[in-house]
Amino acid sequence: MKYQDFYNKSIKKPEDFWKKQAQNLAWYKEPTNILSKNDDGYHQWFEDGKLNLSYLCIDKHIEDGFGRQNAIIYDSPVTNSKEIITYNRLHKEVSKLAGALKEIGLKKGDTAIIYMPMIPQAVYAMLACVRIGVIHSVVFGGFAPNELAIRIDDCKPKVILTASSGIEIDRILPYKPYVDEAIKLAEHKPSSVIIYQRHLGADTPGKPYDIDYVKAVSTATPVDPIEVESTHPSYILYTSGTTGKPKGIIRDTGGYATALKFSMKYVYGVEQGDVFWAASDVGWVVGHSYIVYGPLLNRNTSVLFEGKPVRTPDSSTFWRIIEEYKVKVMFTAPTAIRAIKKEDPNGKFIKEYDLSKLKYQFLAGERCDVSTLKWTEEKLKIPVIDHWWQTESGWPMLANMAGVELAKVKPGSATFPVCGYDIQILSDDGEIVNAGTEGYVAVKLPLPPGNLLNIWGNPERFFAGYLERFPGYYFSGDGGYKDKDGYVYITGRVDDVINVAGHRLSTADMEEVVASHASVAECAVIGIHDDLKGQIPLALAVTKSGNEIAESVIQEEIVLSVRKKIGAVASLRQVIIVERLPKTRSGKILRKLLRSIADQEDYKVPSTIDDPFIIDEITHKLKTHKVGKH
Repeated sequence: MKYQDFYNKSIKKPEDFWKKQAQNLAWYKEPTNILSKNDDGYHQWFEDGKLNLSYLCIDKHIEDGFGRQNAIIYDSPVTNSKEIITYNRLHKEVSKLAGALKEIGLKKGDTAIIYMPMIPQAVYAMLACVRIGVIHSVVFGGFAPNELAIRIDDCKPKVILTASSGIEIDRILPYKPYVDEAIKLAEHKPSSVIIYQRHLGADTPGKPYDIDYVKAVSTATPVDPIEVESTHPSYILYTSGTTGKPKGIIRDTGGYATALKFSMKYVYGVEQGDVFWAASDVGWVVGHSYIVYGPLLNRNTSVLFEGKPVRTPDSSTFWRIIEEYKVKVMFTAPTAIRAIKKEDPNGKFIKEYDLSKLKYQFLAGERCDVSTLKWTEEKLKIPVIDHWWQTESGWPMLANMAGVELAKVKPGSATFPVCGYDIQILSDDGEIVNAGTEGYVAVKLPLPPGNLLNIWGNPERFFAGYLERFPGYYFSGDGGYKDKDGYVYITGRVDDVINVAGHRLSTADMEEVVASHASVAECAVIGIHDDLKGQIPLALAVTKSGNEIAESVIQEEIVLSVRKKIGAVASLRQVIIVERLPKTRSGKILRKLLRSIADQEDYKVPSTIDDPFIIDEITHKLKTHKVGKH
């Protein structure tokens, strides 16, 4: 099959294209109204169709005779435990938990917050909610009580499902006290907290609203999935907003199921029965789409991993899992690969494992620098596919579609638009720019199935944030360009472009040069205030383990390299070597925070930060080097 022909069909006749894809699902009522508009004039898919995500992920496969197939492989090096869950076992756990939720009064249209670590019960909770039409909102386990309280007040859950604790390598995170504190802070008070006791020694103070998970499930009557409309919200997932208040992205049911089923085959190249591993967390969109719903819809075996790419116990963990479970396709963030590369720059561990079953390695979650891509290709000797998408889209927007036709890889590009996404690069005036010209990345409406339906309780913010800037388009918030061959390059959030003496320069381009230095494991380039030029770039770099080259030599070589490849106009003079970079728990570098620290601006510590102590480390480094306003 030729990519271009397949893609063109999806753009020229979207209703025909997606109607055909929707027929791959078992609907209770097959849709006839394929594409329509809601009361606000926004497109929606399969409006009159009825289905159930939990049924499609579990019951359908059992009916087809695959109940004994492995659905989930749980592997937790941090607790030294493993568990294999078949589709039959998944059905039992989910239908009984759904019964327990029903018995405490939850019904279709109610909301529930799931605040759990990477354990099977988190997956059961998600599937139990959609089984009875309850709209779940998974909040990343370990978020501070204040952040959890904000989400409680926004989506007003009847119940919170949690566990006694999470675990970060060698540190226990006591979830129950966080939940209790969040409920105390929130104006809205959930009626119940269902707690799964992990027996890891965490403090779990009892409250009148507590319900023991194991007891509730053991006495519950299993329930069957209910019919819901295609447009019924399956979940709310919060993503950070520029105003500081998180945005509750609403996902539908029918469009999402259609898109995920399509993507498993055509984007990721997996067939039913294959083992698929997304090394993410159920608290992020990747976890929703590609740990839980996508693989289970497609009757894959999904790996649920509670650990880190390094220190659990070392940088061989990923390769051990791929060998042990015969993983065919893996998906992780470039930051995970960089962490492994930093610990094992020569890929010594990779050679110790049989990775022959691994066919594709996908990377996403942040821009993939060329050196990380090249290292991964060289060490794994399989196609390494950088692809781009967002919480808002719910599934890939740009990718080298492994299940259609693999195109030549161009490092730095996430290749071509995925079927259904008419991606254009626009000028300030909303005009399509020429090849090679950088602009705003936008998608011509209608968006394909699976994308955001709205923002929970705030349609005005939805329209203002995504649809008003360029009428007729969804604005992604990213900048980028297309080359003459149609390859799309994402250069980063539009606020990651700096203005040096009137020259607009991409920090992403400079990062590529810094990252290509042989001693650099990872880096960030930010624009900081300068009285003369307005802004100048600053590079912060982490060196590889075992590096013996002097800091001054690395700095000098990087400055010369940027001057040679980008030009003197880049004005990169300062390169600071740091122990680590501030990141979100999903691995994204917090560049805006770095800029605020350097420019001594007021800032709010992001709720998603992995370790707040890093702020003092970075501030001390910048003061020592007299950087920016320090």
